[in-house]
Amino acid sequence: MACTAVVLCVTGLLGTAATTAYADDPKPDATTEPDARHLDEVRQKIDALYRKAERATDAYNAAKEQVELQQKEIVKLARGIDGTQRKLAALKRQAGALASAQYRGGGLPAEAKLMLNTDPEAFLDNVTLARKGQLAAKRVIGELTRLEGDLKKYSDSATDRWAQLEANRKKKESAQRDIKKKIEAAKKLESRLAAKEKDWLRKLEDERAFKEQQKWLDSGVLDDIGNKASASGKKAISYATAQIGKDYVWGAEGPDTFDCSGLTLRAWERGGRTIPRTSQEQWRQLPRVALRDMRPGDLIIYFSDASHVGMYLGDGAIVHAPRPGRQVTVTGAGSMPILGVVRPDRDGGHHDGDRGHDK
Repeated sequence: MACTAVVLCVTGLLGTAATTAYADDPKPDATTEPDARHLDEVRQKIDALYRKAERATDAYNAAKEQVELQQKEIVKLARGIDGTQRKLAALKRQAGALASAQYRGGGLPAEAKLMLNTDPEAFLDNVTLARKGQLAAKRVIGELTRLEGDLKKYSDSATDRWAQLEANRKKKESAQRDIKKKIEAAKKLESRLAAKEKDWLRKLEDERAFKEQQKWLDSGVLDDIGNKASASGKKAISYATAQIGKDYVWGAEGPDTFDCSGLTLRAWERGGRTIPRTSQEQWRQLPRVALRDMRPGDLIIYFSDASHVGMYLGDGAIVHAPRPGRQVTVTGAGSMPILGVVRPDRDGGHHDGDRGHDK
């Protein structure tokens, strides 16, 4: 944590402590500075494209997860169908054997033979046999009816699952095309810039993040936040911070590349918790905590559509995988619009949450 604080101070992400660092780095004069207005417009367009790509990435990850679950369910249903068909075949053979026995007996039902028999001992034997035959036939017919019902249910379920699987495959493919289209458009915009302009673009991004972080800190948000990480949270933080410098790749879950929710998924897996794959599902399913109760290891969900997530480190900082073309890094927790906070290692939570829109 001490190292993190040093990094943040050096990069100017902790606000007041870093103001001097920015002041000591004077901007070039107007003769050397690229067209700031043009670059800011480019930055906004690129940000918008990457935000749309991130939303599409969440849709892709959700569809991919559903496809995998439905494939497993279809395999399970197929096994159920196969087992039921085997049982049906065995019962039909048994029913056939009963019919053959009746045919060999002259085609008369057991009840008729019972009434026609004049031998008292044979009569009593036939009573027992007739009762057993009736019970056996009733059991076979009942079992056949039940298994045929099960088979229809399995078949209907499998048909439904196939339909869902195909729908999710189409969603996945559509999201994949959308992601590639948005990322390619963003990269095309960046490729038109000269090396010097790219440096300034990066500086504009950092400057904007710094201003948003400073505004967040000036609200006094950290005054009431002093909680410590849980044992599981420490493990998750250790994993997440060890990935710093690795490239962002959409849909990636490690170990060499990550997207934002892929990083938090694997980090909390190391912390001993299984959490949903996407930032939207993490926001929907995990227990929420008020911003003032936040502690290191918690996940901060960003933007109104819950399309981005980072892990809180303490001291107003997060570790996250930002976007394509960037690497896993540490930044200010308030540098993006906060939707709310969720806690993976908590059994309950304040589901009304402190959504932090005014922070």
